[in-house]
Amino acid sequence: MKAIWNDVVIAESNDTVIVEGNHYFPINSIKSEYFKKTDLTTFCGWKGMANYYSVTVNGKINKDCAWYYETPNDAAKKI
Repeated sequence: MKAIWNDVVIAESNDTVIVEGNHYFPINSIKSEYFKKTDLTTFCGWKGMANYYSVTVNGKINKDCAWYYETPNDAAKKI
């Protein structure tokens, strides 16, 4: 699976986990030079607290477009 934005591959892995239609990439499969942590957080009752990244590619910013669970709840450990 590849995540592409602005014609650039920003993440690639054969080991994504699909939850609610979203692909979760292993952290070591993202190209970190494109990702910048933001202050946005949201909460999901079964996954836990989500933290967000904005992605910048070739000068274009996609704000708060990717998220991760630093300490997911037990039910969501796979992501």
